[in-house]
Amino acid sequence: MPVAHFHLPADTFTAEQESALLRQASKTYARVLNSPIDRVRVFLVHYPPSSIAVAGELVSDRGMVAPYFTAIVLAGRPAEQRHQLLSELTSLLVEILGVDRTHIRGQIIEVSPENWGIAGEPASGVRATEIAERASTV
Repeated sequence: MPVAHFHLPADTFTAEQESALLRQASKTYARVLNSPIDRVRVFLVHYPPSSIAVAGELVSDRGMVAPYFTAIVLAGRPAEQRHQLLSELTSLLVEILGVDRTHIRGQIIEVSPENWGIAGEPASGVRATEIAERASTV
């Protein structure tokens, strides 16, 4: 179920940097959540720099890069895991893309297993045993 979106200005980073971010974010997500990597999905979402504002000014005018990411997890994950995910995904943006850490924003979005689909079925049914085990350790 783990899904991440990295929102970035288009044509700012090399294809190699973006590929490295996709690969490393996938591995990080799987490790932090102790999830099989085949369940992880990571997307890059590009915007024209003229479509991004920071502090009321267009990024294209400021020459600033201020990425935003979302990390979606099933509800019930321990706070420590969610905080580690925020920290490590931020660090990847710093290390791989060279972005100033203070400009990065991220959000963990918890989704109820009843509201997440896996192969067209609610995760609450598909992963019921895993979800119950995770909830009992919180």
